[in-house]
Amino acid sequence: MAMSIPETMKAMAIERFGGPDVLEVETLSVPECGDDEILIRVDAAGVGVWDPWERQGEMASMIEGGPRFPYVQGADGAGEVVAVGRNVTRFSEGDRVYAYGFANPKGGFYAEYAAVPARNAARIPQGMSVEEAAVLAVDGVTALCGLDKLDLQPGQRLLIIGASGGIGHIALQLAHRMGVEVIAAASGEDGVNLVRGLGAEIAVNGRDREALLDACRQYTPDAALVLACDDICQEALKMLPTGARIAHPNGVEPVPTGPEGVEVIAYDGTPDEETFDRLNELIEAGPFHVAVSQVFPLEEAATAQEQVQKHHVGKLALRIH
Repeated sequence: MAMSIPETMKAMAIERFGGPDVLEVETLSVPECGDDEILIRVDAAGVGVWDPWERQGEMASMIEGGPRFPYVQGADGAGEVVAVGRNVTRFSEGDRVYAYGFANPKGGFYAEYAAVPARNAARIPQGMSVEEAAVLAVDGVTALCGLDKLDLQPGQRLLIIGASGGIGHIALQLAHRMGVEVIAAASGEDGVNLVRGLGAEIAVNGRDREALLDACRQYTPDAALVLACDDICQEALKMLPTGARIAHPNGVEPVPTGPEGVEVIAYDGTPDEETFDRLNELIEAGPFHVAVSQVFPLEEAATAQEQVQKHHVGKLALRIH
């Protein structure tokens, strides 16, 4: 029996680029589900550290065909599949999924419904809450793609700069699944406590120059995943040995640099079915924690975007339904 889908939905949208005040609750049409898409009744959405930049128009060039207003943000989210396109065999109505929708021309997850390509979605891993799943797609894919670029072997040591952030604390756990030891440089004492609790072999405050350099001196990293960079980070990266690799997502500034003989790899976290399947397989191999430090109602999206620019660990989310 087909699920009942309303014609309109509540969404947090913008009619122009600007400050937090441009975010307003609007009533919009529910997006149509294309032949290769699924329509998701959204329960929760992630709040990305990039969302304020997107709201201000700094990422407009990345949107296929350019931005169209009203514009709905929300690069990732989770909920229930309520419709599937005629070409989709991967999902059925009623499936609980999380999905990647960055620069989606049909609108993001700051809304009660979102239509996304089926290749950009996966079933929610067993034991994971909908809020945890809602913040997983972009950072989980980015973390796994970064580890793939580094091509680490069991027993090797990985330095993660920014380990208590969204990508970092996920990458730490995925690296452990691969048998890799982690030197985690976190933000603040709460960040250090988070990564220590997740099993980092070495956990230091990334703002403590001596602690970070001493950790790199004693436990020489074979590679580094750089998710935030400053002068202390650049100094630590100079300690990597010849043949080591440094990977960083595009957008990290300043751009990390390494010493002679160390390759620096810039990359994008690109979703596809294989990546989602591998991500779920690694997550479901044992206990896994996605740190959601705050959940806001949809109507408080502006407040959430202000908070995401301040110190926090893990991720922030919006409750939609």
